[in-house]
Amino acid sequence: MGLIKSWVVSANSPDCDFPLNNLPYGVFDEGQGARMGVAIGDCVLDVAKVEHGLDAALFAKPEWNAVMAAGPQVWDALRSRLTELLSDETNRAAVEPHLVPLSDVTLKMPFTVSEFTDFYASKNHAFNVGTMFRGPENALPPNWLSIPIGYNGRASSVVVSGTDVRRPWGQLKGPNDELPRFAPCARFDLELEVGAIVGQPSSGMVSVDQAEKMIFGYVLLNDWSARDIQAWEYQPLGPFQAKATATTIGPWIVTRAALEPFRVPTPERERPLLPYLHEPGPMLYDIDLSVGLAPEGKGETIIARTNYSNMYYSAAQQLCHHTTSGCAMRVGDLLGSGTISGTDRDSRGSLLELSWGGREPITLQTGEKRSFLEDGDTLTLYGAAKGDGYRVGFGACTGKVLPAIEQPEWTKEQG
Repeated sequence: MGLIKSWVVSANSPDCDFPLNNLPYGVFDEGQGARMGVAIGDCVLDVAKVEHGLDAALFAKPEWNAVMAAGPQVWDALRSRLTELLSDETNRAAVEPHLVPLSDVTLKMPFTVSEFTDFYASKNHAFNVGTMFRGPENALPPNWLSIPIGYNGRASSVVVSGTDVRRPWGQLKGPNDELPRFAPCARFDLELEVGAIVGQPSSGMVSVDQAEKMIFGYVLLNDWSARDIQAWEYQPLGPFQAKATATTIGPWIVTRAALEPFRVPTPERERPLLPYLHEPGPMLYDIDLSVGLAPEGKGETIIARTNYSNMYYSAAQQLCHHTTSGCAMRVGDLLGSGTISGTDRDSRGSLLELSWGGREPITLQTGEKRSFLEDGDTLTLYGAAKGDGYRVGFGACTGKVLPAIEQPEWTKEQG
């Protein structure tokens, strides 16, 4: 498929993240209250103000949850109508007054997150982390090649791009410490992920095929991680406070329909999967991903480049597995892919891997070195699927690290 041309001229540039092929969904505010919008070129369309032929109640709130709940027929009808409105020049006079420059708006949370589950589903990432702590011969847990491993996180910690993230406090215990201490995290990290948004509920087990049809779209996702807090707390039950500081998502939901031309298969299995996890067709996407790091007041260095196709388990497999216990899924549930890493050093999706546990710091273009994040650092995730003369982009997913709060008196030893 090639570029679908729009009368919005900026949407036809091959470098534009938001051509007519994309039409991602978000929420914007230009000072008149938050509203649902669709990105097109360098503008956002106030979707409730155009004639879309759908129930106006779906667009009454500044979030996409009601549209998700309305189901795939409504999703398809809306996309089809938006494509018609923005491609046919005869619609221009009616639609153009409802376009707002992206430079004039603030982007908000695009949907209300019901629940958040994070997975650990990139083999390269799992192997790298396991090698650091257990050696290459025991890098992958015994269950890893059979099951999408995950944990239930906090929906309350999910924030939209542009939200500052404060360095967390927690219990830390070094290998030579007799007892833990309470201190700010010293090994704060990013995790480059893609988040899948559940658009339809379930009340029992669903197949991989059914799960795939339940997914409304995808967002960039940075699951900030306090590695030193995690090292002390995670055994035997896994991440807790180390993952509860913040999870930043991009402001634009890229739909399954927009990504359809970029489908690719999951990798060959080193161990046969149980039948319930078998896929009826290609379930991953060819999406180029990168991470930029900019120290306070300085330029950005791209520290990692990878691709979503490096996943071992697809979002549909993750969602299918999530339901096997009878766990009900809700509209607005968010599934994090887990850190996405490739095979090369510069394709690793976390500083833990890039610096190999802090032992091999990376050098930025400024000449500074990083093993983990420092106060004032701004992290930005980028992602785009690239077609013939166009790209389906996700926009930027950004967060800045602020210093830890001053220690509360009640956390100190009393004399």
